[in-house]
Amino acid sequence: MLVSENFSRIKKAAAMLTAVFLCLCLCACSGVQENETTEKSFSLPAVEMSDRPSEGEISAKSAVVIEASSGDIIWSKNCDQRLPMASTTKIMTALVALQACDIQKTVKISPLAVGVEGSSVYLYEGEELTMENLLYAMLLESANDAAAAIAIEVGGSISGFADMMNKTAHDLGLENTSFENPHGLDGEDHYTTAKELALIARAAMQNETFRKIVSTYKTTIPLNTDEGARLLINHNKLLRSYEGAIGIKTGFTKKSGRCLVSAAARDGVEYICVTLNAPSDWSDHTRLLDYASSLYELRELCAEGEYIYSLPLINASEDTVAVSNKKSVSVILPRNCENIEYVMELPRFHFGGVVAGDELGTLVIYLDGEIIAETPLRAEYTVANKKNKTNLLEWIASLFD
Repeated sequence: MLVSENFSRIKKAAAMLTAVFLCLCLCACSGVQENETTEKSFSLPAVEMSDRPSEGEISAKSAVVIEASSGDIIWSKNCDQRLPMASTTKIMTALVALQACDIQKTVKISPLAVGVEGSSVYLYEGEELTMENLLYAMLLESANDAAAAIAIEVGGSISGFADMMNKTAHDLGLENTSFENPHGLDGEDHYTTAKELALIARAAMQNETFRKIVSTYKTTIPLNTDEGARLLINHNKLLRSYEGAIGIKTGFTKKSGRCLVSAAARDGVEYICVTLNAPSDWSDHTRLLDYASSLYELRELCAEGEYIYSLPLINASEDTVAVSNKKSVSVILPRNCENIEYVMELPRFHFGGVVAGDELGTLVIYLDGEIIAETPLRAEYTVANKKNKTNLLEWIASLFD
């Protein structure tokens, strides 16, 4: 009797150990980890074309073109060289102001913002305008007095606001950018690089108010509260001459030369171009934006629900559950590229019931062997557990009873 009881205990222990081993093996073979995020960022696929501009074809001392969603560089020339950036400074001024201040806030113009050197909308001391009015004046007419008024209102002083600009630059991970003022007048410690200015513009373009302002060709704001209106016309002529242009900002001083930051969208892809000290900046940007947009397009790789699979269920009220991609997937790709592969990563089975929307796997999409996109595969509907509520360990152990 004692031998029989001991044998029974040994058998049960062996069954449980086997169950644990099988459970670990099955989990390892599943190919999907529960709660693993599938929201990942992938680099823009590299591509070259025969009509790539040479550095000598671009007049700028320093230049870069990036794809806006990724920040990846498409073309560059001396893009890490520190240079003055003139009124393209105002991109950062606007970004800091929009992050710190309600655009409907009324600003009483400080005497320190009146009569600032350079471009101006001729503000009056004590005049009241909204922050939004001042942003339009600064970004369309490149008004240095409006930039000073914004800085004094938001930062308490020109130097205080410059500190905020430099902190934002640091937060963006910029290492070769320094600001002394909000308008871009020359300063010994006022500089950036084409690459870092493109990243500042990229961050600013993620703000919908900024996007709206820099894409505006013409508007009006009040003149000395109630004396009439100031007409503002955007200095960025690409808005009228280049298909798909959506911004951003011009600049010039004798020291910096002609500076320009532009943005354009073609075939679902947005590009940002920066030139510093460019005698032929308009033609530089046209050439570089044409080149960049000839390389890429936004392509839908799969429609919602296009990929569907019946996943086996164990210890559930039904034998299978349908899983599918609940979202469409669109990716920026080189034009006319091929060799796209789709892989549905799923476990061999799922133990127990599921709730509609549960993430049970991943659709992974490859281009030439490199992952370019991922999207979850989710349960189409709810399937209940079996009433006995057996867990996986108990179910495997029951095989040895």
